[in-house]
Amino acid sequence: MDFKGSDTIPGPRTEDHLPHTAQAAVKIVIVGGFGVGKTTMVGSVSEIRPLTTEETMTQAGVGVDDNYGSDTKTATTVAMDFGRISITDQLVLYLFGTPGQERFWFLWNGLFEGALGAVVLIDTRRLEVSFDVIGRLEERGVPFVVAVNSFPDAPRYPIADLRGALDLAEEIPIIECDARRRASSRDVLMTLLRFLHSLARAKAAT
Repeated sequence: MDFKGSDTIPGPRTEDHLPHTAQAAVKIVIVGGFGVGKTTMVGSVSEIRPLTTEETMTQAGVGVDDNYGSDTKTATTVAMDFGRISITDQLVLYLFGTPGQERFWFLWNGLFEGALGAVVLIDTRRLEVSFDVIGRLEERGVPFVVAVNSFPDAPRYPIADLRGALDLAEEIPIIECDARRRASSRDVLMTLLRFLHSLARAKAAT
């Protein structure tokens, strides 16, 4: 694009501007294994045009990336996804979706800086890819909730069975969701905020 002779440079769209009423911003990270729906969730719930860093998958990833259960997936996040949602006129959430492939996990260190909490998105067809993800959050001491993305062909399990399989403490919320639907993704974020609030109250009481 040629800007010669122009006194203006295109900036953010009007609808992307931060609401002038915003008083607090919270960083939330959405994590999970490859192909669990992180990019979809950020895109469905974001009130601004989301930033994505998806690249076409190539033969270079064959034998390196485990895409079992996501055989039809043709693109993958290589850095991060970014979106924003206003929960109230005063409270804004900044959403950062992490890359799911293990070879890109070194990028997580920067993405977790300053994060108040996380959403762990899981696919019941591939529960095993969530173990290391949850382990990393526990090592970092990052509070999180677990969201079960409802893929059409994914098996459904009782919440108690999922809690046992993932070895989660009783207080960690588990919620079913459809990452394609804005209302469902927003419910997940609200569950996380309520959980963070309960943790803060418990800490203040001690």
